Amino acid sequence: MGRTKQIAVNAFSMASPTQSWAGLWAHPQSNGLGYTDLEFWTDLARLCERGLIDAVFLADVLGANDVYGGTPDAVLRAGTMLPNNDPMMVISAMAAVSRDLCFGITGNTTYEQPYLLARRFSTLDHLTKGRVAWNVVTGILASTARAVGATQQVAHDARYDIADEYMELMYKLWEGCWEDGAAVRDKASRIFADPSRIHAVHHHGEHYRCDGIHLSEPSPQRTPLIYAAGASSRGRVFAGRHAECTFMSTSDIGFARKTVRAYRDEAVRAGRAPDSIKVFNAATVIVAPTSAEARDIQRDIAAYSDETGNLAMFSQWLGIDLSKYAPDDPITYVESNAIQSIMEAMTTHNPGRPLQVRDLGRFGKVGGREAFFVGSADEVCDEMAQWVEEADIDGFNLVRTVEPGGLGAFVDLVVPELQDRGLYKTAYAPGTMREKFFPETGGRLPSDHVGSGYRRRVPEPA
Repeated sequence: MGRTKQIAVNAFSMASPTQSWAGLWAHPQSNGLGYTDLEFWTDLARLCERGLIDAVFLADVLGANDVYGGTPDAVLRAGTMLPNNDPMMVISAMAAVSRDLCFGITGNTTYEQPYLLARRFSTLDHLTKGRVAWNVVTGILASTARAVGATQQVAHDARYDIADEYMELMYKLWEGCWEDGAAVRDKASRIFADPSRIHAVHHHGEHYRCDGIHLSEPSPQRTPLIYAAGASSRGRVFAGRHAECTFMSTSDIGFARKTVRAYRDEAVRAGRAPDSIKVFNAATVIVAPTSAEARDIQRDIAAYSDETGNLAMFSQWLGIDLSKYAPDDPITYVESNAIQSIMEAMTTHNPGRPLQVRDLGRFGKVGGREAFFVGSADEVCDEMAQWVEEADIDGFNLVRTVEPGGLGAFVDLVVPELQDRGLYKTAYAPGTMREKFFPETGGRLPSDHVGSGYRRRVPEPA
């Protein structure tokens, strides 16, 4: 289509039996039950690197999804996002068996202690040689608030106000505490670090206090590459200020185009270049040598998809208990504390017939969910190219289906076709994750990013 921009691709996963599509761990060809085994993650890393996948993007939820029916029973039966393990624990193993594959790790600003999270990200940035990103989320589940002893969940927009201060403290720790060269590492003088070049952070804000030194010496990126997934109006403002990559989930190109434009406009309002943000959309891809075979795979997967579990997942995303509605009830706009952009995509920006509750339980293309590509490699590549061309997105987060077959088919069939079209890299770019995505930055936050303002400036000698 005349487009030369190469498509970036992340493998979307989670430390859980299955993820966005409920119940698929029960498929005979699924390896979902192996999510507690180290080999599950090292095999995933090797497959991704073979296909030149940019990153494994790890979702996380701090809390039990108990919106549907007021209990977590539906998702527990479906094994969907519950149980779920800590995504940070698997990164070192995947990094050890890969050289260029990067890792997006979800971290929650509402419930994670910033001083401790900053150290964990710095540690992983060291161990991976700069191949990590932080997917900044504010949390959507009231069950998380109850589990950590809070009296109530913080309101949607207020969570982003807290997150803005959270980011300020993280930048102070990562960018401003240790000067460049403060870690002398000089065996001859027996001096590891120069204390005069390390500066304690004294942050006394509305939500956080910190008086201390960042515990890690500067890592390759210092601040990991920043992702944000909020596509609500307040989430877009946050992304425009902080995010280097954003993640959304819609099945409508028009809604995607509108959202991409809004992200880039917010970046400009924050004093940044419009192309300083890369935008990814979620996509379920089912590909086979022929279109007919792909449709057969879709029908086979649908037989294992758990309809009640899918409704429970939508209940979590929408903040609405769908168990209270009849299957043919229409979905109408309701403002909630959950993911407002999904509700908008399903209702006010849905170009088709009004969605019914029963639609949300099926395995297939559903308004408000991700893009859904089914067909031969040519057909899937045509659709991917169309999205990049018309919506101006930069890439896709590949939603987990029946693995490793789903991702393996993408690597073996789609990647070579995209390469033949000049739409996919034939080798990894060198450097850290930020350098791979933004080579002009040299691996550090660019000068127009708010976080760079916290970098300690060493005075020039008189």
